[in-house]
Amino acid sequence: MSALMDYDEAIRRFDPVIGIEVHVELGTATKMFDGAANAFGGAPNTHVTPVSLGLPGSLPVVNRQAVQYAITIGLALGCEIAETCRFARKNYFYPDLTKNFQTSQSDEPIAHDGALEIELEDGEKVTIDIERAHMEEDAGKNTHIGGSTGRIHGAEYSLVDYNRAGVPLVEIVTRPIVGTGARAPEVARTYVQSLRDIFRALGVSEARMERGNVRADVNVSLRESPDAPLGTRTETKNVNSFRSIERAVRFEIRRQAAILADGGSITQETRHWHEDTGETSPGRPKSDAEDYRYFPEPDLVPVAPAREWVEELRASLPELPAVRRRRLTGEWGFTETEMRDVVNASAIELIEATVAAGASPAAARKWWMGELARAANERETELGDLPVTPADIAELQGLVDEGRINDKLARQALAGVLAGEGTPSEVVTARGLEVVSDDGPLLAVIDETLAAQPDIADKIRSGNLGPIGAVIGAVMKATRGQADAARVRELVLERVGS
Repeated sequence: MSALMDYDEAIRRFDPVIGIEVHVELGTATKMFDGAANAFGGAPNTHVTPVSLGLPGSLPVVNRQAVQYAITIGLALGCEIAETCRFARKNYFYPDLTKNFQTSQSDEPIAHDGALEIELEDGEKVTIDIERAHMEEDAGKNTHIGGSTGRIHGAEYSLVDYNRAGVPLVEIVTRPIVGTGARAPEVARTYVQSLRDIFRALGVSEARMERGNVRADVNVSLRESPDAPLGTRTETKNVNSFRSIERAVRFEIRRQAAILADGGSITQETRHWHEDTGETSPGRPKSDAEDYRYFPEPDLVPVAPAREWVEELRASLPELPAVRRRRLTGEWGFTETEMRDVVNASAIELIEATVAAGASPAAARKWWMGELARAANERETELGDLPVTPADIAELQGLVDEGRINDKLARQALAGVLAGEGTPSEVVTARGLEVVSDDGPLLAVIDETLAAQPDIADKIRSGNLGPIGAVIGAVMKATRGQADAARVRELVLERVGS
């Protein structure tokens, strides 16, 4: 296990600098340079063509839709869109790309010089400078058989699935992110979350991290002070969850701080992230750009997007997540803190859909951020993965608004929906949860309670309304909570007055 320094001590002694490289798989129908299907899963080596497999004589053709998506991403990030750019060959040993090089972009990316403002949990805003966003292809997938780690070391043999080889990617590279101090891990996580939300808003990718649609390479270095030169960085590869991004940055800061404090030096290398232990481990020495021996791809002509096309794409950009959040905050009447909690819980789309289905914003927020958030926490799942829909919640609230159930009964109905018993209306009917609307049974219990305790009626007649709660409680108990408390109160006052 690596020696680690206490995190607060590491931050006190060193200034962390981070950089994030985010890869997003584009949701095109076919791959970047050939007509093979761009689809998740499938039997191994079935979504392939001679181009996917790099067979002799096969020639690539650029996917126009992928170029459009790349330009759209660049525009959303405030980047300049190149008037002309080229693909290049990036050379090193790729067991999962049979060509033994990756078709990527080097010194001529499709988009460059942008920025993204992110908002941290407490409302602090941080601007992340984007160096470039370039197009490339994904590699295949290696599966190492045997051994205890699932990695190549100790494996008996390896299998390669080329279904993913050639899937179109856009890689977004930040400039060094400085001045974040102790919040560097949070900044890294929030930045990737913000990108994920943008990808989804643009419709360029499903952006499902659990499927590898979005992956982050996290660069971390330490220096003695903000005025010192940048330190030697490590690059933790292919981190594919927000929590892991935050943990990986935190771990690397603690690990590097311990090495530097002991008089050691940091090795420039790639590192692997281990979700189970929360640690990184060495990969390979990290190459600089010149070590990849980039040269222009001779089989592809330069990409020169027409300025008119770029402006059409700019004009068609949808409302971006940050703008949408500000608009909805005002429309829904939420405070900044309330909206921040909603965003942090990934509930904004759920609440918006619930409002669209007929619920008030306040009611939608109450259910998703209250009872449903607790249910998600108990099940250790995401809100959006619960077996309940926004339409269900709007229907549930509608039953409350109609007076057919009260809040307590609504929670019971929701439990039934989560248990798979049907829609809210079906659960209310099946469980017999509707509020007792017939005054007869309510009056019977009221009369029985007042007869048993005649002093209650005297106190209420004299203007002391405190004891009325005991009568209401007795009625609610007798009706298993299905009485309308407000109606019971009215009936008690009528009975006492008569």
